[in-house]
Amino acid sequence: MTAERVTIAEIAGMAGVSVPTVSKVLNGRSDVAEATRARVEQLIQDHGYRRRSAGTTSSQMIDLVFSQFGGEWAIELIGGVKEVARAEGVELVLSECGGDWRPRQEWIESVLNRRPLGAILVFSDLGADQRAQLEARRIPIVVVDPVGDVGADVPAIGSANWNGGRMATQHLTGLGHRRIAVIGGPVEVLCSRQRVDGYTDALRSAGLTVDPELIRVGDFAVTGGYREALALLRLPDRPTAIFAGSDMQALGVYQAARELGLEIPRDLSVVGYDDLPVAQWVGPTLTTVHQPLRQMAELATRLVLDLARGTTPAALRLDLAVDMRIRASSGPPPLTK
Repeated sequence: MTAERVTIAEIAGMAGVSVPTVSKVLNGRSDVAEATRARVEQLIQDHGYRRRSAGTTSSQMIDLVFSQFGGEWAIELIGGVKEVARAEGVELVLSECGGDWRPRQEWIESVLNRRPLGAILVFSDLGADQRAQLEARRIPIVVVDPVGDVGADVPAIGSANWNGGRMATQHLTGLGHRRIAVIGGPVEVLCSRQRVDGYTDALRSAGLTVDPELIRVGDFAVTGGYREALALLRLPDRPTAIFAGSDMQALGVYQAARELGLEIPRDLSVVGYDDLPVAQWVGPTLTTVHQPLRQMAELATRLVLDLARGTTPAALRLDLAVDMRIRASSGPPPLTK
């Protein structure tokens, strides 16, 4: 039975289910038993089943999916995707998961109905069953900054987060700081853990003790940076420097320092991460780790389009280099606190 001739009825017969059940699987409907769905998905993939109606041809669009949309960080990524999509004559569809790390089944159903060329997921990973549904319809995905370890077979674009965390901390130890705190992002997010790991490695390399009290968990947002910075700066032996795991968290550190009457960098040095445009607008201008967000988005878009067109990419996983942007928010520690 060839891939060109297989029909939905034949798929149903091989799976031992009804034609409507196969149709539900094809449409991503959730009201199908997991074992049945897996069996049908495998047969669809094995036999390369494609619907023959014109409406199921892949649309000239790509989906860009965020865990949660908002802020300059997302705008930078959208700009990179849009630039490539426009040049390729492809439309862009934006979606968000409402703060969840995994898209809801409703999104899967929408994608299967729209049949985009592919999907780019930012801080949002698919479950194995969701991935199987898209693979069976030949809809490729690329993950930008995976939440966790998505496996070597999943195309992903990231940056050198461990090196970035180490670089930021080495900058501060090089200025003479010995009490350096870090405000990471959510612990379940891989890039956040990598940045904190780079921080701890740099402290140990400098002969400094890693103090768990100085390692705080934020949310990559201003509110998390503000909350954790207030707690850190109220310690009896407060830090002289804070490495914030994102520029937005660094802005929260700025606010906390102002409320406590601390001047940056005279009383407190601050280093961010991302190098968003706002880093050059705040006062003092923010020392930060430059993450090539726009380039990451452009590469992810080219990769998903290559996969959609059957081109074999040179690599499925890419981590881009980062570098320091030293500005006015970091300096030597105060002589007295």
